[in-house]
Amino acid sequence: MDKYSFLNAAHSAFFAELYDQYLQNPDTVEPSWRAFFQGFDFGSENSEGSYTSGNDYISSEIPDHMQKEFNVIRLIDGYRSRGHLFTKTNPVRDRRKYEPTLALENFGLHKDDLKTVFSAGEGLGIGPQTLEVIVDHLEKIYCSSIGVEYMYIRDPKEIKWIQTRLNINNNQPKFSAEEKTHILSKLNQAVTFENFLHTKYVGQKRFSLEGNESLIPALDALIENAAEAGVKEFVMGMAHRGRLSTLINIFGKSAKDVFSEFDGKDYEQEVFDGDVKYHLGWTSDRESKGGKKINLNIAPNPSHLETVGAIVEGIARAKQDDKYTDNPSQVLPIIVHGDAAIAGQGLVYEIIQMMKLDGYKTNGTIHIVVNNQIGFTTNYLDARSSTYCTDVAKVTLSPVLHVNADDAEAVVHAMLFALDYRMTFKRDVFIDLLGYRKYGHNEGDEPRFTQPKLYKAIAKHQNPRDIYAAKLIQEGIVDKDYVKQLEETYKASLEEELEVSRQVEKTIITPFMEDEWTGFEYADEHKMMQPVDTTYPKEKLAKITDVISSLPKDKKFIRKIERLIESRKTMFDDNKLDWSMAEHLAYGTLLEEGYDVRFSGQDVERGTFSHRHAVVKVEDSEEEIVLLNHLSDTQGKFYIYNSLLSEYGVVGFDYGYAMASPKTLTIWEAQFGDFSNGAQIMLDQYISAAEDKWKIQNGLVMLLPHGYEGQGAEHSSARMERYLQLCANDNMYVADCTTPANMFHLLRRQVKANFRKPLIVFTPKSLLRHPLVVSSVDEFANGSFQMLIDDATAKAEKVKTLVFVTGKFYYDLLEVRENENRDDVALVRIEQLFPLPAKEMREVLKKYKNADDIVWAQEEPRNMGAYSYLMMHFEESKAFRIASRRAYGAPAAGSATRSKRRHQEVIDFVFDKTKNNQR
Repeated sequence: MDKYSFLNAAHSAFFAELYDQYLQNPDTVEPSWRAFFQGFDFGSENSEGSYTSGNDYISSEIPDHMQKEFNVIRLIDGYRSRGHLFTKTNPVRDRRKYEPTLALENFGLHKDDLKTVFSAGEGLGIGPQTLEVIVDHLEKIYCSSIGVEYMYIRDPKEIKWIQTRLNINNNQPKFSAEEKTHILSKLNQAVTFENFLHTKYVGQKRFSLEGNESLIPALDALIENAAEAGVKEFVMGMAHRGRLSTLINIFGKSAKDVFSEFDGKDYEQEVFDGDVKYHLGWTSDRESKGGKKINLNIAPNPSHLETVGAIVEGIARAKQDDKYTDNPSQVLPIIVHGDAAIAGQGLVYEIIQMMKLDGYKTNGTIHIVVNNQIGFTTNYLDARSSTYCTDVAKVTLSPVLHVNADDAEAVVHAMLFALDYRMTFKRDVFIDLLGYRKYGHNEGDEPRFTQPKLYKAIAKHQNPRDIYAAKLIQEGIVDKDYVKQLEETYKASLEEELEVSRQVEKTIITPFMEDEWTGFEYADEHKMMQPVDTTYPKEKLAKITDVISSLPKDKKFIRKIERLIESRKTMFDDNKLDWSMAEHLAYGTLLEEGYDVRFSGQDVERGTFSHRHAVVKVEDSEEEIVLLNHLSDTQGKFYIYNSLLSEYGVVGFDYGYAMASPKTLTIWEAQFGDFSNGAQIMLDQYISAAEDKWKIQNGLVMLLPHGYEGQGAEHSSARMERYLQLCANDNMYVADCTTPANMFHLLRRQVKANFRKPLIVFTPKSLLRHPLVVSSVDEFANGSFQMLIDDATAKAEKVKTLVFVTGKFYYDLLEVRENENRDDVALVRIEQLFPLPAKEMREVLKKYKNADDIVWAQEEPRNMGAYSYLMMHFEESKAFRIASRRAYGAPAAGSATRSKRRHQEVIDFVFDKTKNNQR
């Protein structure tokens, strides 16, 4: 007898289970068995036998029935790994062909084996079964209306959970008659609503859901079942496709309001300009069928399709931090993607990489792709190189369910699977809802121009409601009259809403997340310029200083860190507080007053320039010490996180956080100022415009290191001209502070005001340790933010040259003035660039009435910095003499020598207008 005769005597189920385990996770199998199975696989692939690592000849010596048993296991593994490639998930196109197929012959099996009983069936939970039964079971699970991708997941517990879940009912829906009629009802709402709009508003853009209407019963099932699972708040983001139907049929927005938006009426409120109807956000409270109170939010979004995803994650995290720290899963983020967008937009990758990061995780997001199989006019084969639009999910080993959108029950079934997975593992999960787009990108397009064959098939295709109604009629659950009545009743309600809307003259926009913003007011430019009390008692500043300058005595720290922390107390005692103390005391005072502080960005814990050290590491263990969280028992929470290397995603996240938590000082810091240009879409679509478009306030602070120190083009300019160009009326603050005390009061003003505006701050680099850049304790305790700082030493009657300047350049000019004893030059600092303190500037001009030379001085090139903005907002500046680098394409020279020369030329020209300033 051969050496593997023991396989005859032992129970084959044991080996089948062991081999199945080996296929899914080889490292969990005992080494000798692993070597045996490796040899078997090699032998099977080469058909003539094989050698193990110990040179034992394997395959041809294994008993035939056992080899077949192993082959069945490999067949099962094939279905698990590749079954999704052979599903019936495309309602209007033939699927692409993939090789090899799941044919028996590809696994060393034949039709003759179909009646043979194999123990491998036990691994599927169906016990020993014939191969015929096993294949039928696998086809139902993996190759019907739902294709599942999950075998790349590395956690055996997750794989086991998924397989157990899939084995229930052969992964086939099993709903009651009542549940089925409810699904039909929601499908009817989706179909009837789109048909109604199509006839009442002919040719108007609405980005119809037709072809993917099963999204509506799926979302309904998700929300109802999530409520039963303990979810209390939902935060959703989606682009245009199907948004109006979702707002009305899921979020409960009045159809009357949507019809008013279609009619193009003006807005009742004058404080904002509004946006198109399919960009608007909405918040509502409702009670689930089970009697649970739930809060629903759908975030406003721009036309940049994936941008809202980052906002949604930030909103969800803020809600979790503010209200659900004990169980963050009670807030559920849902992001609805388009197939072309999820595959083509890099922001998706940035957001997905946040899934497990301490500063950004939200306990799992449910991602739903409304898959039209086309992006505007671009076929999917031209839109991605990956097999699926959802292949980005594999980055975080998240499962994906591909579902035929025509099979409403399968769609709801997949959604409930996704919910259970998210609640169990606190991880992301993706649903690829494969449907089609009935009309063009918008309802005025002609899709047959670019996809004539596809749209010929779509024109003949039944909608999902009619397909499902026919199924339920066949099952005897409903009849044709029931379906007809369902449609007529819902259509009549829409007609009534339309009639009411026509009697209203103006559209009213309901504020997004209104409850979170109770007590806050809207502010115009006049209110933005009014002083805010930001004082803080000196004795309390001293107590905060004591805490942030004292490391735990029982822990060992790097000596340099100990000196840095101890120096905080020295600075306070010496009455010379630097920039880092301005920050720490601003955060500390707000925390003591009960506000939270959230701070994120690249390397913010230490600070790019090693000035902050808000997080200190114990030398031996790298335990993190955050002194600002040890001020008192009643203080707010200080959150600070080094971010992933992302600007677009992280700025969007923090903007969303600030949107949902107005009582938190939320800060994002760029590693260098112009790195924020990686988040330009957030700046253009949200930060500068959201209040005008969507009636949304936001207090996000952006700290952007700025200053010309000869570090090249990318490490000099924060591109202040771009922010200033976006400024208008009352949409944000822009500041360029020169003293620690002013920074302290600026940050406190951001929270102490009873309104919120984004704040852009151009922060220093070299000034962080400049000996002149210090403030007294009294300036912190009893001062206020100064929009303009006059020259305290200049005597007005002697001044012939009045220089307006902003930021770090002031100290460069001050040094020269002091060295040359130029008492005929006054240096006046503009600390707030927007809104511009024009009144104070005019008072300065009057004060220095003997000055016949008025200069705007900036270190940036002429086409950059604040010069163009100044001429637009301050009429008198058109007569100013401009002292700057000449216009350049790049912000600064790469050569330190050249940069220094140009810098000096500008300085020389400030003090002597006869100097050449044109190089």
